[in-house]
Parts: sequence; structure tokens; C-alpha cells
Amino acid sequence: MELTTGQRRLLFVVVVIALAGLGFYLVSSRSSGGSPGVAASTPASSGSQPAASGTTAAGVPPSTVPAATPVSTTGGAEIYQWLPFTAADLTAAAHTTVTFAGDYATWSYTEDAAAYGAKMNGLVTAQEAATLENDYGTSGVAGPRTADKQVSTGSGTIDSISAFGSNPTSITFVVTISQQVSSTQPAKSMTGQYTVTLALSGNAWQVNDIELSGIGNT
Repeated sequence: MELTTGQRRLLFVVVVIALAGLGFYLVSSRSSGGSPGVAASTPASSGSQPAASGTTAAGVPPSTVPAATPVSTTGGAEIYQWLPFTAADLTAAAHTTVTFAGDYATWSYTEDAAAYGAKMNGLVTAQEAATLENDYGTSGVAGPRTADKQVSTGSGTIDSISAFGSNPTSITFVVTISQQVSSTQPAKSMTGQYTVTLALSGNAWQVNDIELSGIGNT
């Protein structure tokens, strides 16, 4: 069904309303600071600044993603007939995004790049996993992390949908990632906003890109 200009505008408005109605109540700490990854803030690239250690420390509440429910326009039509994904797809993509965000920003100086990448098996594409591992092992990042014995606990909150597409089906979320970093130096709280893009592969959503919000894909 081809949409008129007015219907397309209405669709994007309703998508925003739908996202709020879906109730992405993702619990996380929000504190001022730099971008996630290491105690020293580093801009994200297509592989952004990684994190490691798959265990979430005590004191950080688990994030939850309530099931999506169909949202209708004033004319009674469900918006999902105009979208390249279903309500269930959206819920699954959000769940993957939140899980990934937590793994991305939770790491320990005791873990190497391979261990960091392994915990995200199934959550990210093979190409993105390789990029994240490479960034995690970069000497300028790994050196201070080991020297200061840094340990980070992180979590993510979905703020909005910034884009979606088809062929392949994809969704880009705007996500706030927060972390608490302890080390031999004073503890730090850091927060950054990212765009996280996922593509539907078979029945599973996988992250294929993460960028600092406003940087753009590379």
C-alpha cells in the first residue's frame, strides 16, 4: 500500500508515540561523565570503544523490556502494516540492544580482547565483533586499563528509534549507555549517548554498528 505524504508524516509521529507506548523501561544509572569503554573517554568508531566482562556487578538493577503491543492510528490501522518489522520483532530488537549495551560497557582489566568478544557471540555480527575486539585491544586503551586495574559495570537505556529500513530489515536505536568505573584511581561515573543499529538475520537481531550519537557511520 503506497502512502501519501501526509500518511508518511503521520507514520513517523505514531512511531514515536508507539515507542513510548511500548514501555521501554530500561533501568540504568545516569550520571555525568565521558563515553563508555575506559576511564579515559575515547570516541566510538564503527567498532566504538569496547567493554569487557560479561558479569553485571551487584547494585546495578537489571534492565527490562516489556512486550510490545499493537498501536493504532486514529483511523484504526495498526502502524506495523507500514513497517518492515512486527511488534514482536521490535521487542526482540530492543532486548538485544539492552543486553548488548550492558556487555559493551561492562568489562575488567583481567579480560583480554577474545574474552570480551566471546560474551557477545550471537548479539553482534562477526564483522562488528572483530572491530570491537580490535578496539578493546588497542594499546592506547588496553595499557591504561591494565595499569590502573580498571573494572567497569555498565547498562543501557533506549531513548528512541532514529531510523529503520528494509532489505535487510534494520532498526537504529538511540541509546544512553552508563557505566561505573573503579580502579586504583578515584572511581568515575560516565554516560554517553550512542546510535546502535541492528539487522534482522533469520529470526535473530544482531548489532552491526555502534556510534557515538552525532558521529555517523563509518
